[in-house]
This record gives sequence, structure tokens and C-alpha cells, in this order.
Amino acid sequence: MAAPTLRDGEDRVKVVIADDEPLARERLRSLLAEHADITVVAEAANGSDALHACAQSQPDLVLLDIAMPGVDGLEVARHLAHFEPRPAVVFCTAYDAHALSAFEAAAVDYLMKPIRAERLAAALARARTVIAGRATAAAPATPATQARRVLCARLRGSLRLVPVEDIVYLQAEEKYVVVHHKRGQDLIEESLRSLEDEFGERFIRIHRNCLVARDQLQEVRRTPAGQVQAVLRDMPVLLEVSRRCVANLKTELIRL
Repeated sequence: MAAPTLRDGEDRVKVVIADDEPLARERLRSLLAEHADITVVAEAANGSDALHACAQSQPDLVLLDIAMPGVDGLEVARHLAHFEPRPAVVFCTAYDAHALSAFEAAAVDYLMKPIRAERLAAALARARTVIAGRATAAAPATPATQARRVLCARLRGSLRLVPVEDIVYLQAEEKYVVVHHKRGQDLIEESLRSLEDEFGERFIRIHRNCLVARDQLQEVRRTPAGQVQAVLRDMPVLLEVSRRCVANLKTELIRL
């Protein structure tokens, strides 16, 4: 059957397909070819490549498998919630056990494999409505039920994935947060408060502009001038501790 023609004034929807199974990607490409307003701009075989593809192509919609090697689809969706513009997400999976998690990740739809043409068409219709709405209003924050394992630093249209376990401390600077990790530092466009809410079990606040990994704290010392500083294990840097954080930090060190 010939693909339908694009109507005058109808905008194209840019789509990224992310699935570790080549046959599944091929089926989605075939089904999407029947929709004249859809353009597949990239494909990915794992979560890391999916994030890179989304950073480079800025899609309107991501068709996302859940069970992928490395960074899985649910974690990819949590990262995409921080993208600007934020793409709509439709999960495509062989498992129905992830439906609740998909809902919590604010997915537009949840398709079971093998994907049927009519179900995909319905999901695309929902996605078009969501995409049109996001063009005129900011998307609400997505609740995260599970902390991410990596943070995404944007680098000239690409991404660097920084494992959370490698982060020594996070420091706010103007509209960015500087991620200081064991291989250097990167900038991310997230608020320190949201990072504290998500990773509160791993990081402790020592200043209004700084969070430190609990396992990196070595000691707290006071300078002759009376300033309190945190000493870290893996970095030769002394970080200022604000007065309101001193007591909590000392209690944390006792626990450690």
C-alpha cells in the first residue's frame, strides 16, 4: 500500500527509534513509512546511543524499548524529561510488567510487541496532541521513582554520560551545575535542588551551592579564621561548609 501524502501545512514529526533488536527497528520503520508526517531521524540499539541520538537530532517523539543493555529505556525516559525541547515517549516492549513504571515516566503510550499498525497509529495520534501542547506550554516535571545511574552533560550537540558513582561533588554556578567527577568536570543544566531530591541518599549538602558524595567525605576542619571546610578523599580540594550545614555534616561523619 502506498504511503499517504502529506497535507498542506502539516508539520513533520521527527522520530528516533531505540531498540536493541534489529528486526524490531525494521518493523517500526516499515509501519512508520505509512504515515506521511513521520520522519525517522535516527536509530539506536541501546540506551546510551539513544540519548546521544536525541541530543543530536532533537526529535519530537522517541519510540523506546525498555529492556536494552546498559542504560535501559526507563532511565532513558527519565533523562529525556530534562531535555529542552522535551520529546514525547512511546514505550515499545515485549513485557507488560513495566506498565506502571512507564506511566510514572510520563510516557504517551505503551505498546506491546509485536506492534500492530492500528495501535501504533493510535499512539502517534496521542503523541501529536502532546507535541502540539508542548509547543505552547511548558511540560510539567516528571516524577522520578528511581534515581538515575548516570547524568547527561551536553557537549556541542552530543552528550557525555557521567556515572553517578564517579561523582565527587556537585556545585551550582549561575544556571548550571558543575559535575566534578574522577575524570574531570562537566556542566549540566539541572538545578542543585532537583539533584538533591533525586540523589539524597548518595549526596549531602554542605553549602547552598554544593552537594558532596557521602563516601568522599574525609573530615571537617576549621581554619584559623574560623571558616569550616570539608576535606575530600579523592580530590585535593577544600570545600566551604556553611554554618547551617556544619552540625548535619559532623553527624554524617560520625556515622561514616
